[in-house]
Amino acid sequence: MAAPLPANDDEWRAILSPDQFKVLRERATDKRGKGEFVKKFDEGTYSCAGCGSAIYKSTTKFDSGCGWPAFFDAIPGAIKQTPEGMGGRRMEITCAVCDGHLGHCFKGEGYSTPTDQRHCVNSVALKFAGADSSK
Repeated sequence: MAAPLPANDDEWRAILSPDQFKVLRERATDKRGKGEFVKKFDEGTYSCAGCGSAIYKSTTKFDSGCGWPAFFDAIPGAIKQTPEGMGGRRMEITCAVCDGHLGHCFKGEGYSTPTDQRHCVNSVALKFAGADSSK
């Protein structure tokens, strides 16, 4: 059984770095082009930095040039999408388990990906486990 999620901001602050807290709990944004995972394309899985739930597989990551890690699809059931303005083309994406803010999903931008979506994710909201990390 998984450990219970923190119940309040003080409990979240105890387990998250200040930057992680700002992004995951207060819906802030990483600085463009500065995140740890912007240029990382190793094989593996990206998980929520808040609760550890698997969110994205590296096979869905692509270089969109936006300055944040970009994915064209999430692991089924791993995220929630909530519409934000822009005629439904921009959705806030949050972790389906802990409701941590991950970033935004943009639809219909013309990327040559299977979904024509760009999940623009804050690096600080993610943890990465390489495919060979279990060996």
